Amino acid sequence: MQPKLLSVWGIIPILMISISTYILPATTVQAQQIDILLKGGHVIDPKNDVDSPMDVAVADGKIFRVAENIPDDNARRVVNVSGMYVTPGIIDMHVHAYRKATRALNPDAFSFRSGVTTVVDGGTTGWRNFLQFKDQDIDNVQTRVLAFLSIAGNGSAYVTRRGRGESQSRITTQDLGNMDPVLTAYRINEYPDILVGVKVQHYEGPDFTPVERAVEAGEIAGVPVMVDFGGHRPPLSLETLLMEKLRPGDIFTHTYYSSGGREGPLDENGKVKPFIFEAREKGILFSVGHGGGAFLWHHAIPAMEQGFDPDIIDSDLHIYSMNDGMKDMTNLMSKFLNLGLSMQDVILRTTWNPALSINRDDLGNLDEGAGADIAVFSMREGDFGFLDSRGRSMQGSRKLETELTLRAGRVMWDLNGIASTPWNEEPTQY
Repeated sequence: MQPKLLSVWGIIPILMISISTYILPATTVQAQQIDILLKGGHVIDPKNDVDSPMDVAVADGKIFRVAENIPDDNARRVVNVSGMYVTPGIIDMHVHAYRKATRALNPDAFSFRSGVTTVVDGGTTGWRNFLQFKDQDIDNVQTRVLAFLSIAGNGSAYVTRRGRGESQSRITTQDLGNMDPVLTAYRINEYPDILVGVKVQHYEGPDFTPVERAVEAGEIAGVPVMVDFGGHRPPLSLETLLMEKLRPGDIFTHTYYSSGGREGPLDENGKVKPFIFEAREKGILFSVGHGGGAFLWHHAIPAMEQGFDPDIIDSDLHIYSMNDGMKDMTNLMSKFLNLGLSMQDVILRTTWNPALSINRDDLGNLDEGAGADIAVFSMREGDFGFLDSRGRSMQGSRKLETELTLRAGRVMWDLNGIASTPWNEEPTQY
């Protein structure tokens, strides 16, 4: 059978549909009101391979457009960010935000001032007490809060303290009978929009049982495992953990640290152990997890010099780290700039890499139509000192400062009033 040919009259409707589909929406799009136009900044968006001067337009709480020289005649507010870096909102992959725990804190107090729009709680709660965390904290802050669920049913929350500094955390995280992979996975599957992984921490036993149960939960729920490893003397084998127990995509935190109960990545000569690179090839991810006691220059500097840089830069923010060497995410990011990473590398490790690691590709990018979570940084040049977790200093010449943070298109932090109206341009008020 010969194919039926279209007449001219048959083609015209098709052309009309094409015109209405491809031309009319573009006209509508260009006429849409822009709420905020960030003008003249240097945009870094690793997901979309953007690293150049561009404008960013925000409308209705979403990224409207990222392009060069966006006209400002349709913008309600134009913000001059010339000489600054514009990036996706920073994702801090390791914090403690369950405020019933004595070491945790309100993320809003530290997030926006550091360009952070999303935090991920590091297993402060387990399947037993997550609902309290959600009701009391997650649902009542402006920062987006996601969470790793501890394999310990009650998490690592420091609820009470007992004699000689023993804490409730040490009790709950040592109780193998409290570590149920099925119930952990069940809770994760109840709240997949919040719970993004399983956490193992603070275990001091001579075996890998918590890790094995966390991995089992991760298999059931289809999520990664993050491991804060060690506490037993002599230390358990780091090579066994990375090469035999963990899966590709699982995360090892507190990378640049060792102690009497925890094996580190360097040998006695300061060389990165070969299996560390093998683990990376396998697909294991390494995060900083700075915290109040888990980041040492003696590990980080030689490791970085040998090409062992982190996959994820995160803070382990809690009340014992916020005023210590860690300071905040902006300070931590600055440390890695001075350890040799480029600005592009640092932003990759604080936006798109974290998003991919927890299977949240809706975050950590400036896609048109994505939620307008945006950070704007200035770069200061000078002589600066940076501390590790033991109070040792390293000098550096570059330091980031957060100028502006938008969460869902709303200005949450404006250091120097660049997104605000000058007082003398407003009507007089008395």
